[in-house]
Amino acid sequence: MNAKEIQNELGPGAVFPVGEENTAFAQYFVGTSYLNMLTTQGVGVGNVTFEPGCRNNWHIHHKGGQILLVTAGRGWYQEWGKPARALRAGDVVNIPPEVKHWHGAAKDAWFQHLALEVPAEGASNEWLEPVDATAYEQLV
Repeated sequence: MNAKEIQNELGPGAVFPVGEENTAFAQYFVGTSYLNMLTTQGVGVGNVTFEPGCRNNWHIHHKGGQILLVTAGRGWYQEWGKPARALRAGDVVNIPPEVKHWHGAAKDAWFQHLALEVPAEGASNEWLEPVDATAYEQLV
């Protein structure tokens, strides 16, 4: 599927271009994602697009945390030990540092969010295990 077709699937909320296939981080995703870094100055802001069923592995942002601004589609966010939360355009997720979590598309919908990396001295990202496939498939 090309970028224009993906934009059409996402609908009018997808105001930022989809970007290239996210090959640099593909090992930390189940399915295909696309990344368009909107800025890396000050606060890093990436437009991340997930094909249906795509999700990232569990991960932890050390020191800085992350903010997700959902712009299009349907998806999920889950913190370790808590139930998954459905996400739609307009939702905001504030992820404090040191919280193990994952996010991604619903199994039947494209999903897009802006990911803001909260700046902090010594901030890093630790990638962990994939989300349990059986648990993901039960999300509705």
